[in-house]
Amino acid sequence: MIKRRILSELEYRLDRFSAVALLGPRQAGKTTLALELVKTRPSLYLDLESEADLARLTEPELYLERQQDKLVILDEIHRRPDLFPVLRSLIDRARRSGQGSGRYLLLGSASLELLKHSGESLAGRISYLELAPFDVLEVAAKDLVARDRLWLRGGFPDSFLAPDDETSFRWRHDFVRTYQERELPFFDARLPTEVLRRFWTMLAHLHGEPLNQQRLVESLGLNARTVNRYLDLMVDLYLLRRLPAWHKNPGKRLAKRPRLYYRDSGLVHALLGLTRLNDLLAHPIVGKSWEGFVTEQLLVVGGERATGYHYRSAGGAEVDLVLELASGEVWQIEIKRSLNPKPSRGFHAAAEVLRPDRKWVVYPGEERFPLGEDTEAIGLAELAALLA
Repeated sequence: MIKRRILSELEYRLDRFSAVALLGPRQAGKTTLALELVKTRPSLYLDLESEADLARLTEPELYLERQQDKLVILDEIHRRPDLFPVLRSLIDRARRSGQGSGRYLLLGSASLELLKHSGESLAGRISYLELAPFDVLEVAAKDLVARDRLWLRGGFPDSFLAPDDETSFRWRHDFVRTYQERELPFFDARLPTEVLRRFWTMLAHLHGEPLNQQRLVESLGLNARTVNRYLDLMVDLYLLRRLPAWHKNPGKRLAKRPRLYYRDSGLVHALLGLTRLNDLLAHPIVGKSWEGFVTEQLLVVGGERATGYHYRSAGGAEVDLVLELASGEVWQIEIKRSLNPKPSRGFHAAAEVLRPDRKWVVYPGEERFPLGEDTEAIGLAELAALLA
């Protein structure tokens, strides 16, 4: 059992809030983490995709009111939005009787629906946490082989822990198919399966590039509204990340389009048919794949304490990742897939505008060493640990 870093924070919030929503993509480990809590406190787990569990909620208020002494875990809560007003009523009733904390844990894999309904019904009563797939500090903090496995296979537990690369690849291939044939139609996102496959594969080829909506429209034969709707949905399902452009230097001519990344590197590789590490290292996507992997790892580890941007000026000054920390510090980060990393001229030009507090070049090694008086080369795990 791999211990998830978020567990202690989840327990902390359950002790202080009437409800906690644990959000993240399907198969990231939310249910496994919740069942770990079941071992430590009186609990009731209900899977809202199970007909048997749904039958127990025929009269939800009457049934849940009888569970006052338990932590009630509701899995895939977005499939029963009608429960939110019921939960609000029960939480307010418990508050008046002095039993207001740690009563409901809501698990959801679709932020758009969960946030919409909980925002309407549970405002002031709920705290939100995001559980991503495995990150580098959980499974590869001191092991370069494990880190490359995490990069190749991605962090979904069943993919990362598969006995071999072929099994992992097959799992991810089936995962994509399940989303295309089952999850997206649930949200009334109906396109022919073949169009969806082309859409997802094209996004893999454009991984790490500035969002080019017109290219997607022309290549797929869809209108702009449909393309935007699907992009929004994939972001809300925790599959894609839009990395916004830095915009905090008035008067500068800066690129405004976000960069688009698959949040799990293993999905990119599955969509491109890259089964083994050697396949990936020989593919043209290798640089952008490594860039997206490092970016996502740092943003996941930084969590609520870090906001990420990319930077590009009209003059060619460019930064792969700019982190604005809650402390007010700004970190400028270049990402290099080289054991002899050197910051680019555009990196130095950008620093004159950004004036960051720290400058880093993340590379595939472990040793930390200077690249000038105020820039350091650093391994991913060490920088993630500093950020955490």
